[in-house]
Amino acid sequence: MSDAQDKANLYETDYEIGQDNLKKWGMDVHHPVFWIAAGLVLVFVIGTLVAPTQAKEMLDGAKWWSIAQFDWLFMIAGNLFVIFSLVLIVLPVGKIRLGGDNAKPEFSYFSWFAMLFAAGMGIGLMFWSVAEPTAYYTGWYETPLGVEANTPEAIGKAMSATMFHWGLHPWAIYAVVALSLAFFSYNKGLPLTIRSAFYPLIKDHSWGPFGHMIDTVAVVATLFGLATSLGFGAQQAAGGIDYLMGGEGGGSMGLQIAIIIGVTCVALISVIRGLDGGVKLLSNINMGLAGLLLLFVMIVGPTAYIFTTMGQTAVGYVTDIFSYSNWIGREDEAWFQGWTIFYWAWWISWSPFVGMFIARVSYGRTVREFITAVLLVPTIVTLVWMSVFGGSALDQVINGVGELAGGLGAVELAMFQMLENLPMAAITSGIGVILVLVFFITSSDSGSLVIDAITAGGKVDAPVVQRIFWVVIEGVVAAALLFGGGADALTALQAAAITVGLPFTVVLIVMCLCLYLGLKHEKDYVSEVA
Repeated sequence: MSDAQDKANLYETDYEIGQDNLKKWGMDVHHPVFWIAAGLVLVFVIGTLVAPTQAKEMLDGAKWWSIAQFDWLFMIAGNLFVIFSLVLIVLPVGKIRLGGDNAKPEFSYFSWFAMLFAAGMGIGLMFWSVAEPTAYYTGWYETPLGVEANTPEAIGKAMSATMFHWGLHPWAIYAVVALSLAFFSYNKGLPLTIRSAFYPLIKDHSWGPFGHMIDTVAVVATLFGLATSLGFGAQQAAGGIDYLMGGEGGGSMGLQIAIIIGVTCVALISVIRGLDGGVKLLSNINMGLAGLLLLFVMIVGPTAYIFTTMGQTAVGYVTDIFSYSNWIGREDEAWFQGWTIFYWAWWISWSPFVGMFIARVSYGRTVREFITAVLLVPTIVTLVWMSVFGGSALDQVINGVGELAGGLGAVELAMFQMLENLPMAAITSGIGVILVLVFFITSSDSGSLVIDAITAGGKVDAPVVQRIFWVVIEGVVAAALLFGGGADALTALQAAAITVGLPFTVVLIVMCLCLYLGLKHEKDYVSEVA
């Protein structure tokens, strides 16, 4: 046997998970992962509903312990992911195409980018692009790098810190997971599931208990993250609707539950229509609406100030990134842990979901094209978005215009409070509500596709009824916790998801090593065959 054949056989596997799957009631589920994950979710929901306050206290304690004790690990890992991703762009492995030399992309660039944002950060950008710069500038919860609040220096730090949290680092986290899954699935023929990324190190042990554990944690983290997002999102959307209707922005429990039901129903229709007729269509619509809203605010808002802010934010991001990335001797430890490390743990806990979905829609792209699209392009788009909305908000705060001038109140109202002081406020705020709701729908839909694939052992064509099952479960968990336990229950769920970020940080570091080994193997094999 030739050396080239030996290397090709390196990725032969005894993965026969389909023979062990349960095929009843229209389902096709992987026994250990499905049942263990379902059991863990059921136990958590029941326990949280029985004692929401105690669950919140316990899980909040675990979350803050992991953040306080391992802030160094989160930050080192985040920096590593950025460096690793950027290096892949310039290395020869950047020429490798996901799916082989003859693979063709399934989606246009516009649809591809739209789905990246819909699954990754769309909802967060809607709320935090206004709330975060306002919070940092006014010292709502500490200030970045210990600058004095409400000063000229605080303006620059407010924008650069916001950009830091939504720029290269989070997208690098997603890129590492997404590229690993896409490469091992499309180029090495392994199932599209988290465990496949570890095959270079542990070979067929990936299909044993270790692999079951990795996939189970990924399912639980994804479901918790989606249910948390849906629950808090319902509160935020209800607050926005109530505010637009002349209320104080609270939003009744009935309205919140109605929003969850409505989002779940539309997500059901979307998931039944499939990837092309569901997530892609909704993502394209949302990106179009978001672009129109962006242009409107840029034109009718403080245009000169926005462009000045954009330039200052770009420069500030580049010059401050090393200070923000440092974990040693931070004078702003409360801000560092409460904001940056909290974000890093949250992005990592979401990485199995977002990473797998990005992998699912990235067939046919080269590694260099993939990293550019998943890391660099979103960072540039985020810079523009944050500068437009964050700059407009800061302009109102500094000049004492509107409710934001009094400081940040409810996060979910910040965007609407900023739009209120621009022309056509009712229309733009209505578009804002639609954007938020559709981003929730696309997150629920894409999340269901991911959970479905993992619990089916890596299959991307599992029965529709199975996807419907997971969409419904997400909505039920969010509604049950919101109705039965209120904010305490949702906070407990969020804390559980973030706590999962600690062990998954180690998983992602190992994933980088496995991806490097896999890409090197592919490059060497192709070179020998050629």
